[in-house]
Amino acid sequence: MSKYKIASLFAGIGGIDYGFEYAGAKSIWANEIDKYCALTFNLNHKDTHLIVDDICNINGKDIPKVDILTGGFPCQPFSIAGYRKGFEDDRGNMFFQVMRLVKEMSENDNKPRVIFLENVKNLKTHDKGNTFVVIKSKLEEAGYIVNEKILNTCEYGNLPQNRERIFIVGFLKEKDFNNFKWPEKVKLTNTIDKVVDWNANVDKKYLYESDKKCYELLKENIKEKNVIYQYRRVYVRENKGGVCPTLTANMGMGGHNVPLIIDNKNRIRKLLPMECLKLQGFPNNFKIPKELCDSRVYKQAGNAVSVKVIERVAKQIIKAMEETDNEID
Repeated sequence: MSKYKIASLFAGIGGIDYGFEYAGAKSIWANEIDKYCALTFNLNHKDTHLIVDDICNINGKDIPKVDILTGGFPCQPFSIAGYRKGFEDDRGNMFFQVMRLVKEMSENDNKPRVIFLENVKNLKTHDKGNTFVVIKSKLEEAGYIVNEKILNTCEYGNLPQNRERIFIVGFLKEKDFNNFKWPEKVKLTNTIDKVVDWNANVDKKYLYESDKKCYELLKENIKEKNVIYQYRRVYVRENKGGVCPTLTANMGMGGHNVPLIIDNKNRIRKLLPMECLKLQGFPNNFKIPKELCDSRVYKQAGNAVSVKVIERVAKQIIKAMEETDNEID
């Protein structure tokens, strides 16, 4: 069993859990409110005890002893795509639920040594930076030394997706904080060609053919192979740089939100749900529950974290902790 254990809040389908486990930690407990995400999580994380409930109903004393508490708390209140209401939005208050649990864990002699949080990059600038000031100050009041950085999936995860997210790491121990270094940028070698199956035999539901109203517009604009396109109702955008645009939860709300390609059979089609999951760094053997419709899987993929980015940051966190623990006083 791994030396360092994690508990995961807002676990989703387990992207953060995957990242930390790939880095050498052990995911032992998680919480997620969405029953459909829970189906996917349980199918792929059989050794993690998942509590399916509202975080407001969780008590810190019920969380087992862990070294690291993780959470990609709801980002809609801080996203460009949302109303950006921040703490005025009920979902924005979920950060304070995290801090409540930390307090309760501390009272139960189970204060996590490290807190790891993930959110949209706009969290840093929301309300002229005041939102992030509150978050950082609350973590510091709880005794944590905070470090944060915005990382792009295509630069730090070797995944062909343009996805910028802020990562916040709070350390209880000053030595852990001093030992920690963010991962360096890596060259993008895992190109679209290695993620998208251009020869796949796909169900008709993924194709755009002449029976679709938008077909002529798509046919006129989607011509290049090895490129991912976006359809925006009245125009089509070709994504430059050989990467996929940011995958979003809106992919589960209608076909036009799912990125498009023209395959080797000259068919215009959506990216498949599994292709979207691979663009987030989920493994090839990742299991999708049979009872889930595509819209739910697309939404889960868009809401997920980029596993490979999590893994690289997690390795640095664990390395910092190990260096502290291995020091000879």
